[in-house]
Amino acid sequence: MSRLWGLWIRLTDVVLTKINDRLKIAQTGVRIEQISNRLYLRATLPPKPTSTKSKPYQQRIALGIYASNEGFKRAEAEARLLGGLIACKNFQWEPYLKIPAVESREAETIENLIQRFENFYFDTRDRNHQSETTWTIDYWRVFQKLPQTEILNAANILKAITATIPDTKTRKRTCMALSALARFAGVEINLKPYKGKYSPRLVTPRDLPTDTTIAKVFYEIESEAWRWVYGMLATYGLRNHEVFRLDLGSLASGNYIISISDNSKTGSRQVWPCYPEWFEEFDLQNVVLPKVDLNQSNRAIGHVVTVWFNRHSIFAPYNLRHCWAIRTLVFGLDISLAAQQMGHSAKVHSELYHHWISQQHHQRAFDLMSGKRDRPQVPQILGHQKAVKSSD
Repeated sequence: MSRLWGLWIRLTDVVLTKINDRLKIAQTGVRIEQISNRLYLRATLPPKPTSTKSKPYQQRIALGIYASNEGFKRAEAEARLLGGLIACKNFQWEPYLKIPAVESREAETIENLIQRFENFYFDTRDRNHQSETTWTIDYWRVFQKLPQTEILNAANILKAITATIPDTKTRKRTCMALSALARFAGVEINLKPYKGKYSPRLVTPRDLPTDTTIAKVFYEIESEAWRWVYGMLATYGLRNHEVFRLDLGSLASGNYIISISDNSKTGSRQVWPCYPEWFEEFDLQNVVLPKVDLNQSNRAIGHVVTVWFNRHSIFAPYNLRHCWAIRTLVFGLDISLAAQQMGHSAKVHSELYHHWISQQHHQRAFDLMSGKRDRPQVPQILGHQKAVKSSD
């Protein structure tokens, strides 16, 4: 969420710079400034009627409008008008003192605020399956916990947050989303103390199937299309929906290195098979997709996969992804490379999967490591070893 806020700040800085450059070229003597989410005019103006000063000085005029696309257009027009009044020496404070510091702030309901925030969200990124899924899960669902007909304030923000269980993913997500909304609305509140200590490392590890079990289940699936989906999930450790976001032409041509499209959760990336033998054994080159409506969000498509697995009494499809991650560690794939292929940062990858490595996995990794011919050899200290043996 902080990344989104930072992006918005950078974008508005660029817009303001361009507008102020135009005003400077036009010699208006007026600048536009942004404070929080509001726009102001700044110029050398005569003292206000209530001021004790006698000479003109730099002052701000609150426009009472938001820092939005329309707001910037209106602010530039107001700046040129003010510049003209100053140049003609016709400036009077009276009409400007009537401008409210906040435009209809008391009249904007949370429902309207959310709509503006959604417009901003999709103004700063492509609208696709990935961004729509993120918006729905990380923002919209959280915002629906707020009283839609009220005005956003610290009280109703805290009420929504404290209604969630502390130290959970839900609490953390709620704090992050409402922090972004509060900053957007200009509501000052610090939610860091409420975020808690949630971490994927605190999640109880699930019982994962063995690779033998995974292969056995593959051959028990009667549907050719769903058997192919299962094989792809097992061989490449994909998220449920990513099976339907692949470069299928490259795969059908026999290329075992798959490419996931931009519409996936974490953008384009390539993934290698693990085990590579499964690519041929499961006949993954022969692409057979089940009939699934692809004009849905990634989450909706992923849910279709989960439901099918559940109806056919197969373990959760995400278990295949977790098994792939652990398998790469046993194979010795560098953690940063495995993380890239899974669409994780190395930090998240480590937190998610290191605690799933059982003693058996550690032993297998040790055996592979110690059995390498090119591994470092134990140092030989000539003379000392014979002396020790002789004393024995």
